[in-house]
Amino acid sequence: MAKSNLMGYMPNDSPPMGQTILLGFQHVLTMFPATVFVAAFCGFHVGTVLFASGVSTIVALILSRRGIGTFIPLFYGSSFSYIAAYLGIIQAATGQAYVNFSGPVPDQVLSLMQAGIVVTGLINIAVGFLIRAVGKDNLDKVLPPVVTGSVAAIIGFGLAFAAVGNLASNNFLVALITLVLTILFSVYLQNKGFVGMLPILLGGVAGYIISAIIAPGSVSAAGIASAPWFEIPHFTFPSFSGDLVATAIVSISIMAIATIPESTAHLYQMSLYIDRFAEDTGREKVGIDKHVGFNLILDGIGDFLNGLVGATSGTNYGENNSLMAITRNYSGPALIAAGVIAILLGFIGKLAALVNSVPLAVSGGLAVYLFGVIGMQGIALMQEHKVSMFDPRNLAVGAVIMVVGIGGNIGYPGGFIPVSIPGVFPSGLPAIATAAVLGILINAIFLIFKPSATEA
Repeated sequence: MAKSNLMGYMPNDSPPMGQTILLGFQHVLTMFPATVFVAAFCGFHVGTVLFASGVSTIVALILSRRGIGTFIPLFYGSSFSYIAAYLGIIQAATGQAYVNFSGPVPDQVLSLMQAGIVVTGLINIAVGFLIRAVGKDNLDKVLPPVVTGSVAAIIGFGLAFAAVGNLASNNFLVALITLVLTILFSVYLQNKGFVGMLPILLGGVAGYIISAIIAPGSVSAAGIASAPWFEIPHFTFPSFSGDLVATAIVSISIMAIATIPESTAHLYQMSLYIDRFAEDTGREKVGIDKHVGFNLILDGIGDFLNGLVGATSGTNYGENNSLMAITRNYSGPALIAAGVIAILLGFIGKLAALVNSVPLAVSGGLAVYLFGVIGMQGIALMQEHKVSMFDPRNLAVGAVIMVVGIGGNIGYPGGFIPVSIPGVFPSGLPAIATAAVLGILINAIFLIFKPSATEA
């Protein structure tokens, strides 16, 4: 029986203008911490990333409305899956490890990474068309959960050394307090309304204040005061030349192995909630989960656009999906409003200066938690799909990915295994990308030469 008194909006609903703007601001507040964190943590220009995030979101929404007749209500922000690749490329290009939150890296390094981000977009588009042609079930045979889950795990765990280094090499007390408070916020504020969706932001703000009290010299307002209120985003263009371009392309684009299943899972999640809301209110179900391939094409277009202007590679945000599920606001126009607001924020110079003023101890405390969660989500993905670790095939694929990815990323400078290929990988093989390729190849052997059935 339909419940006509339920408040909420379906994807094609347009709330009144005032509500649309407020709902848009809420989306921006939800995506803001993670989107800006990745940009500042890896040396991208914050304003450029916010601008591109808004553009990618608006383009995807308009194309979905025109392409399939309904908005696919997703917001696109910076993906954490590419952090290890960015930091590795920066170290290979500059000869030294990037100090997180120390401001943008040189333009030529950004241009190098942009080549990989553009190719990531093209890969997503190609996979989207492939799924539309052959179906998702066939793609899952090539990229089963044991591969995607293990790759997602090593992305997080491979950054463990860097996270602990930031924790230990700066003000340990500030970092530890930031870490503990962020964990407490994420656990005890869960399901406590909108504030419960901002544990990283709350932990960062609390750590910032504590750092200013405990170590006054760690926080400086000089950069914020001197920054202009209005500033045009810093755009750079991708470069497909140079010794490291192949390394950058492979290291970054291979991470799509992790973001493709993540994006698909988000689509299924939103489809479930939207159709349940439609059922409860007596409206027609939308069934956006039928458009897996098209959704990945939209992801790819977003990454392609990001790569053209100098922004991070993106993904549709689970944080905003949770917000929509809680509020039953699935309105596409509200998300378009959020995109417009994100674009406008990209022109505020003091915002970037504020983010760059975050003390290293605070970012170190946040990184321990965030990178660990990324790794655990890879394990959760395998649990969700009931991957049996009593099956020797799964053990083989997972073991190789884990050891090569984590060992290579932690054990060698920049995460490059010291096996160079002149003209392609002059600095060595990127550990996480190499681990992912090895996992795919081993799984392919089992697909071609099927072993005897084993009991799991």
